[in-house]
Amino acid sequence: MVAGAALLAAGVFVVVKDSLIDDAYITLSYAKNLAVHGEWGLVPGMRANSATSPLNVLLLGALTLMTRVSGSAHPVVALGVLTVVATAVLAWGWTRLTRAYRLPWPVAVLGVLVVLSNPFVLSAIGLEVLLIPAVLVLLTVFAVEGRPVAFGVAAALAVLTRLDLVVFVLVMALCAGPIRRRIGRAVLAGVVVAAPWYVFSWVVLGSAVPDTLVIKQDQDGLFGRWTYATGPVMYYLGQKFAVVMAFAPALVGLVAWFGLVGLRLARRWTRFPDLSALVGLGGGAIAYYLVYTALGVGPYHWYYVAPATALGTFAVAALGVWLVKAGQDARLVERTPLAALGAVAVFVAGAVAVAVTRDMPWRSPVIFGNWASASDYAHVGRELGERVGEDTVLSPGEIGTLAYYCECRIIDVFSDRGRVAELVEDRLAEAGPVSSALLRLNYLFFDEDIERAPIDHRLRYERGPGSGENTWQVFSDALGVGHFTLLPEEEREPVTTAQR
Repeated sequence: MVAGAALLAAGVFVVVKDSLIDDAYITLSYAKNLAVHGEWGLVPGMRANSATSPLNVLLLGALTLMTRVSGSAHPVVALGVLTVVATAVLAWGWTRLTRAYRLPWPVAVLGVLVVLSNPFVLSAIGLEVLLIPAVLVLLTVFAVEGRPVAFGVAAALAVLTRLDLVVFVLVMALCAGPIRRRIGRAVLAGVVVAAPWYVFSWVVLGSAVPDTLVIKQDQDGLFGRWTYATGPVMYYLGQKFAVVMAFAPALVGLVAWFGLVGLRLARRWTRFPDLSALVGLGGGAIAYYLVYTALGVGPYHWYYVAPATALGTFAVAALGVWLVKAGQDARLVERTPLAALGAVAVFVAGAVAVAVTRDMPWRSPVIFGNWASASDYAHVGRELGERVGEDTVLSPGEIGTLAYYCECRIIDVFSDRGRVAELVEDRLAEAGPVSSALLRLNYLFFDEDIERAPIDHRLRYERGPGSGENTWQVFSDALGVGHFTLLPEEEREPVTTAQR
């Protein structure tokens, strides 16, 4: 099964590799700079800390370094390898769950497909969207098997993948008795693995938590009236069938989770094996959604991957256990879990249909909002690098793909820590006493005196056709025709990310 999942992931990557979103290229730019220049930053020569997933960058950087045996760095090839490896780890985790709960193998296959077919996952390949379900399944496996040290290592990998996955770690540790009773071992293992990076990031890079937290919180109004809580509705209005197929397994999981917790509270748990680890996985997804709602961040589609895939995974695993126990106990109804698993399979088939009915290979993802396709951005980026040389260019608001192909000093808050310093000051002025104290602690070693990089040119984006010197016309499946124009900085006030 592991080999089959890896082959399927390789095929998926071939389909999506030319449609990577702009934020995926931020990660790839970090990986390329790490492998080629030994620097932690979005653009060469400028240290930054705007990569949300340190583990994703470190793994991609290491794999990119290996590709240099050919003479050049190939981060996209490295991404393909990591996509395959992460999916293989996910499948391996399912084989362990299958063994622990004596699940039939089709349940494990369905568990992998719930992740690998999800339109939100496929629309954000390049970000940590496959590492997330992989590490969450590992957490679940080690909690089920009662291995606190392994759980601690998996917890460290989770918080290195995304720091906010600590929500899952805490909920699962509290729910799973074997981990809770030996929590000291788990904590020690987790600290040993994760602390070196976070201490390095805190002291050397100037913040333990990446700058993306304050960057994203500064983007009020970017999505209009839509928030993280209502974001699924926003996406539904644009891509009804795809969004239903993406969230339907999670909704099945949500219903199953409340049903299972209800059984526990009613003390009718005795017919089932210990499902506390699975309950922790589903509960972590619910808690994660609530935490993100409280943080007030925007409804970026990859932010829904963790709760959606976790609840989908919970649904498949819990229903699989119910099906197995129903076959052993005549008092349990077999039709109900079988029908629910069948419904999840139908949703997966629908998600697959969404993927395969598009032009192959993909020109853009199903869920997409960038100003230009990846190929158009690549063309602009290459020519931009030739035009500006060593000069600096103010980003139009989307920086990832341009930075990757330009290999020039393209500037915005993701690459210039002088701009981050201003954001931190603004957040401190608005924060309450607790938030302010935490923010000051996070930026304790940050150089507050760092200044903005000077700007030589500015790249401007406008909707509609464009032509002329230093102008590039582009196309986006989301927005249609637009154009970029390279201008001297003094001609006009820059467009900021918050105005996009």
